[in-house]
Amino acid sequence: MTKQKDKDKKSGGTIALNKRARHEYHIDERYEAGVALQGWEVKSLRAGRTNLTDAYAIVRNGEIYLFGASIVPLISASSHVVADDRRTRKLLLHRAEIDKLVGAVERKGYTMVPMAMYWKGNKVKIELGLARGKQDHDKRNAIKEKDWQRDKQRAMRAHNKGA
Repeated sequence: MTKQKDKDKKSGGTIALNKRARHEYHIDERYEAGVALQGWEVKSLRAGRTNLTDAYAIVRNGEIYLFGASIVPLISASSHVVADDRRTRKLLLHRAEIDKLVGAVERKGYTMVPMAMYWKGNKVKIELGLARGKQDHDKRNAIKEKDWQRDKQRAMRAHNKGA
């Protein structure tokens, strides 16, 4: 029974986060999408060799694709395959979700940004955020708020230590 629990812990977990997306965009909605991957890509993901920083999702022929995500191939895993680390990967969503996302992107001017890549069971999932771009003053306000929260926590810790 403990072996099964250990297996579950290994299979779940975050592969990559896109911290820059939270800084650059207002995230209105989030969707979970599967990713169509090749075998060497899964091995590289298990080794943690991915980057979502410059990635975004695009609509092509009524389907959604992940563009610009980098999965660096392992030398040992991809010796027999010509590996393209920035290839366009298909995202797997239900038709109703695709229609909703396409409508938001085309009519309302939203952007689809990958927020995180993680394991769900033995499958790779992407958290896709429906986002609007932030202005510079919004970014400054977010930084001020973050600094204020950090200073407040420090003051509370110092106050509690002294008491």
